Amino acid sequence: MQVIIGSDHAGVMLKKEIIEFLQNEGYDVLNCGTDSSESVDYPDIAEKVALEVLQKKAPGILICGTGIGISIAANKITGIRAAVCRDAFTARLAREHNDANILAIGARVTGSGLALDTVKAFLKADFQAGRHQRRVEKINILEKK
Repeated sequence: MQVIIGSDHAGVMLKKEIIEFLQNEGYDVLNCGTDSSESVDYPDIAEKVALEVLQKKAPGILICGTGIGISIAANKITGIRAAVCRDAFTARLAREHNDANILAIGARVTGSGLALDTVKAFLKADFQAGRHQRRVEKINILEKK
């Protein structure tokens, strides 16, 4: 499975750890940047990752200082459901209940061990549809308003 990943300057170090973890787990990783601690604007990274997620129909991971700004930016792209998750439980439910296609993590608020557990839970979970399908369809309708 391919995973699309990107971070701003605040998330570079955590992103490197996550990429190494994913590659060791056998995932094909597409890194959309940045790879420097030099300041960049997170909306640019969010857009790159979001468009790749939609095109490749692959899950994405975004990292910034808190995960909030980069997730807000990604959620402006029609078809993206980016969820800020700080633990494995919420990451799993973001996929199972909300059909989230991007996990957003805050590098300044989430340690690397917890971040790796969160990533693993997100990628191993699948959308359960059922009663959740109706809610996701309503989200899709809201996008069109």
